[in-house]
Amino acid sequence: QVQLVESGGGLVQPGGSLRLSCAASGRTFSSYAMGWFRQAPGKERAFVAAVNWSGGSTYYADFVKGRFTISRDNARKTVYLQMNSLKPEDTAVYYCAAQRYSGLVAGPIAGDYWGQGTQVTVSS
Repeated sequence: QVQLVESGGGLVQPGGSLRLSCAASGRTFSSYAMGWFRQAPGKERAFVAAVNWSGGSTYYADFVKGRFTISRDNARKTVYLQMNSLKPEDTAVYYCAAQRYSGLVAGPIAGDYWGQGTQVTVSS
């Protein structure tokens, strides 16, 4: 069982930056691939980024490539999403997800466990 708690959301101006964090409970954090998803009002949840168990393999949705960076710290049981050059269309609730998987990531992960989400609003 893994419990996930996101933090770091807020209001930011276009072009600004935010760093989201997702703290995990449980003793087997390093057995999980981790990912970020987002859901904008009136839209379906969309994949954003994923990282494998070691942090050595990452995968991004096309719309965030070059702007967002996913990373993890297994000692702190935390995964991060550094978001730069934010746009109004990045406004959404951002969710952290975990999938028990030990390979490389080459696409969106499946969400075995989900956090409650953190709101990101990009507006002037």
